[in-house]
Amino acid sequence: MALPLLLAVIFLSSLVLTMVGLGGGLIFSPLFVLLDFPVSQAVSASLLLNGIAAVSAASVYLSKRMVDMALAVPLIVTSVAGAPLGALMTSRVDVRLFTGLLAAVVFLAALRMIFGRKGADGRREIGRTHRIVGGGLIGLGIGFLGGMLGIGGGVFIVPLLIYVLGVPTKTAAASSIFIVCFSSFAGFATHAARADVDWRFLGLAAVCSFAGGQIGSRIMADRLRGRTVRLVFGVVLLAFCARLVSRIVA
Repeated sequence: MALPLLLAVIFLSSLVLTMVGLGGGLIFSPLFVLLDFPVSQAVSASLLLNGIAAVSAASVYLSKRMVDMALAVPLIVTSVAGAPLGALMTSRVDVRLFTGLLAAVVFLAALRMIFGRKGADGRREIGRTHRIVGGGLIGLGIGFLGGMLGIGGGVFIVPLLIYVLGVPTKTAAASSIFIVCFSSFAGFATHAARADVDWRFLGLAAVCSFAGGQIGSRIMADRLRGRTVRLVFGVVLLAFCARLVSRIVA
């Protein structure tokens, strides 16, 4: 793929995915693998760009007070702990088996987001201890998976926040992108210490990722309803699931 086209894909991916609480790693990681990047380089590049898009979007969401800080902090702490552990497992995991399980989980999450009850956007009364402990456990698992696959973890954080912890959709998306900043950079640091990094390419790609994150987050914050965010997120999940399945059967 020509560099200008690749940079355009990075920009558009960051724009679309930051609207639903992701940073772009959902697309970056498989894309770089398809372009024959070595796996460690593909994952490390994906995590860095994912983190940059997340920082860009999080700056907008924080300024609009859309991030639930009390919820985010426990997830940040545990996801930062889990991400390096996942990164160390990238070269050891049985890829086909794990990809199959991942596709099944993503498919179920997509169905829940698209066809879930209308009341899903309302905050349920959940105790503070439940939210902190539940958030911490979610962060640990998501950090591990994100660090291993190069996807940051937002693909799982959003539906878990909505359906397990009762967080309104737009708050879940905004809080997720804030959490993803930390887990992505923690995973990247581990991968970068173990693999070569093409800083020239990443410098150009980072600019595109940051710009996409700014635009996508502003669209979500100002124009999209919670139900619309859920539908967009569900469609993105289905596309991700299809990509995973195609890798298994290829």
